[in-house]
Amino acid sequence: MADQTASAEDDQSEFSRFITGLGRGVAGALFFALPMLMTMEMWYLGFYMARERLLLLFILNIPLLVVLAHRIGFEKTVSWRDAARDAVVAYGIGILTSVIVLAALGLLRGDMSASELIGKIALQSVPASIGAMLGRSQLGDDEDDDTEEKATPYHSELFLMGTGALFLSLNIAPTDEMMVLSYKMTIWHALVVSLLSIALMHGLVYAVSFIGGHELSPETPWWHAFVRFTLPGYVVALAVSVLTLWIFERLGDSSAIEIMVSVIVLGFPAALGAAGARLIL
Repeated sequence: MADQTASAEDDQSEFSRFITGLGRGVAGALFFALPMLMTMEMWYLGFYMARERLLLLFILNIPLLVVLAHRIGFEKTVSWRDAARDAVVAYGIGILTSVIVLAALGLLRGDMSASELIGKIALQSVPASIGAMLGRSQLGDDEDDDTEEKATPYHSELFLMGTGALFLSLNIAPTDEMMVLSYKMTIWHALVVSLLSIALMHGLVYAVSFIGGHELSPETPWWHAFVRFTLPGYVVALAVSVLTLWIFERLGDSSAIEIMVSVIVLGFPAALGAAGARLIL
């Protein structure tokens, strides 16, 4: 009888933690994705962007959420099946949050075509679902961290940095201001922005002692982390920038120089997003 009571209490406690995680997921979706939900370019992109590119973005977000769920899911996961379940839940939260907010703002109407409605919701659900997953990490309390942290393999570190880069890229890539900046800048401006991106990326993680930052041991040479993490992380941020610009049809018929400058411009916030991912994930 005592064992049954203890088991029931454990199940109730686990369910309570899961519900709390859901609440944090909704808060995270709103907190992280609301700027994009209220951005005009994102409304129009959901209407006119190529459906195969939107589908690709939607599909690529699934393994990203699974990895995030394994790291910071709605409850502590011990298997990839649990992580996949949390990823589905996060996507569901992202879709539901997008529908409610877009409808409340009058951006979903009955006279719209099914393609436009689905496009707007599908596009907004990507950042909203990432925000839902990040909600547990950023909005949790100390009691959630009472267990030993999971060791993160090198390739997973790079993947998580790519996640942070993608999240901030989704905020910036659709805007016209990003393209205006790239047209106004010269090669020398782009070089300065690139060097600044690398310096800030390295400094945020290793130099300024943020909570979650990484301190180098005295016997570790200064260049070790720079070569092993910062430079590869910046390459990942640039690759994510190229992908995001292509998905949002921002490259078009631009010359190689214009494309390079656009990638470097978007790589600036993407690099900061990658560094932020190393701090919070």
